Amino acid sequence: MTADPDGIARLWAPDRLAYIQGENRPESAEAGAGCPFCRAPGEPDDVSLVVARGEHAFVVLNLYPYNPGHALICTYRHVAGYVDLSFEEAHEIADLTQQTISSLQAAMGPHGFNLGMNQGSVGGAGIAAHLHQHVVPRWGGDTNFMPVVAQTKVMPQSLHDTRDALRAVWPGAPAKPAEPTGSAGPPSD
Repeated sequence: MTADPDGIARLWAPDRLAYIQGENRPESAEAGAGCPFCRAPGEPDDVSLVVARGEHAFVVLNLYPYNPGHALICTYRHVAGYVDLSFEEAHEIADLTQQTISSLQAAMGPHGFNLGMNQGSVGGAGIAAHLHQHVVPRWGGDTNFMPVVAQTKVMPQSLHDTRDALRAVWPGAPAKPAEPTGSAGPPSD
């Protein structure tokens, strides 16, 4: 945050400009390199922000999150409509949504969640051509004035740190070694 001579503090969020200007939005409804959800699974996870992969769908952090931990569950197949999903895709999206919620609870301790799919651009989908389920963690008091008056969201953690935190607690993740407690064995009476 910087303070100008006028005494008003300014929190700069230059990454929001990319979203406002439409960066990473596909030019058309076609699958392929132009679609970020088709492109993400083929990129390294540290670039794409993929958290977990299933057989029919994957979990990726939102590049322009509403809140820290805002994740998207996307099908590998380029499909726009929920009614167009296969049985397997629909069930895996549900399973990955549950795993995402559990992992966010373990890693970040949110008080609640917003879940949803926006269908079509009129329905609010920023990328209407490729179905994706939003999982947005929420905390008491997180609806502050910044988004309303400054069109800015304060993000207290980097996307890469968030991805690493979720991966560490993801179901099936390798167990971390126990921290030494300083005792040499069981307590004696």
